[in-house]
Amino acid sequence: MSVLAIRSLSKAFGGVHAVNNVSFEIAQGEFLAMIGPNGAGKSTCFNMINGQLTPDSGRIQFDGSDLTTLSTPMRSALGLARSFQITSLFLDLSVLDNVALAVQAHAGHSFHFWRDARREPELRDPARARLARVGLTARENLPASALSHGERRQLELAMALASKPRMLLLDEPMAGLGPEESARMVAMLRELKKEVTILLVEHDMEAVFALADRITVLVYGRVIASGKPEEIRNNAQVRDAYLGEQEAVHG
Repeated sequence: MSVLAIRSLSKAFGGVHAVNNVSFEIAQGEFLAMIGPNGAGKSTCFNMINGQLTPDSGRIQFDGSDLTTLSTPMRSALGLARSFQITSLFLDLSVLDNVALAVQAHAGHSFHFWRDARREPELRDPARARLARVGLTARENLPASALSHGERRQLELAMALASKPRMLLLDEPMAGLGPEESARMVAMLRELKKEVTILLVEHDMEAVFALADRITVLVYGRVIASGKPEEIRNNAQVRDAYLGEQEAVHG
């Protein structure tokens, strides 16, 4: 049974069709990667799914509910959580406080004043559990500004998990990571895929092929292929449009 169903989604900017009649589905517990060259429409499609953009036509259904015109907070309340390509953290607050704030935002509690709220076990305990989930327990008392780039990605993921999502939308989580940080992120996502449905937009093909159950390929705003990793790797049209270019860059 599909958790997310994208039906004939389209979006144009001026005369340019960024996304043109795109359809795909994601099953419960599946890890789907969306790939394609720059300008393929991945980010536009992703932003329509999370609510930042409104489609010109088509439908977005999540767990049987029509999300097409719902706001981003309403989508989050239904179980969609997004991790952004560019991190958005409270750098002056501690690592633990960042996640506690995300827990508070999802719960809808005011807890009176935020500085007192940091001590609330209703916030602190689940925040610590999320930090443990992404391997940042030892860093919880540091200011977020003290974290490395890779650790900030981990913190952002912990904040996304604070809402107990049914599905994670991940936008370029490997961007800017070194080899060791990339390996840690792949290992973490491999564990997370056992617990939550994931849609990934990513340029790192090594990570995509290591993680994805299925891959959907966009070129010029259209889906040109969708299938298991080996099917995509061996697809001549995909190789001509994208993978050959990637191998030339990384080979």
